[in-house]
Amino acid sequence: MAEDFLSQIAAYKQDLVARQKKYRSEASLRRDAEIAVERRGFIRHMESDDIDSIHIIAEIKRASPSKGVIRDNLDAAATAAAYQQGGASAISVLTEDHFFKGSVDDLIAARRAATLPVLRKDFTLTTYQIYESAVIGADAILLIVRMLSKNQLKDYMALCDDLNLDALVEIHSAEDIRTMEGTSARLIGINNRNLQSFDTDIKNAMNLVAGLLPGQIPVAASAIQSRDDIEKNQKAGIRHFLIGESIVRSEDPAAFIRTLKAHKGQ
Repeated sequence: MAEDFLSQIAAYKQDLVARQKKYRSEASLRRDAEIAVERRGFIRHMESDDIDSIHIIAEIKRASPSKGVIRDNLDAAATAAAYQQGGASAISVLTEDHFFKGSVDDLIAARRAATLPVLRKDFTLTTYQIYESAVIGADAILLIVRMLSKNQLKDYMALCDDLNLDALVEIHSAEDIRTMEGTSARLIGINNRNLQSFDTDIKNAMNLVAGLLPGQIPVAASAIQSRDDIEKNQKAGIRHFLIGESIVRSEDPAAFIRTLKAHKGQ
């Protein structure tokens, strides 16, 4: 790529939000977002005193820039129901429309079909997107440290608190950890994929987890494909995983999630 992916998507998102504001103002979105609604407690569903428990955030993902179409006939509602049946702790829905072929309709359908908390997986750069996430019913949003300044990260997390939204804060490097210092970030997604180059290293999360603070919950993301991958991460103290492609490609997502969560010998 002549231009890295994060730069491309940042430009696309800024243009998209500018176009959206022509049809609905941020003030209008904010009014609806500030109406108190009951959310499902995304972080609360990640908490457990059982050190052997595995938490899977199962992702609804139609396509990606690196892999192309993953499942073009994906039914978001049926998929969400299967994820819950398989024992997922939460659902992630990719709503980015241009590069990942998702939509907010996928999130709305998934949340109606299951009782699990739902993460809006998108590239959040503006307060407009945060208000929109609250309005469409998300229980949590993704904040990618590499795309935000420290002040933006603090401000956006404060806004999430005001709207009763949880945040999954994504890092990829030690530099991202330093940027995140001093914020209230608690649920930390450690991406094994470099979103600038698309290079993937399954050891990345295992290498970075030691740099997190006590009380922060690490979530390994990308390149988790098997029970063996889960067990390798467990040895490093990671028991929360955001998994998309391998679940979406499986013939029986519920059964595959159960396999990922199974203890040895089961």
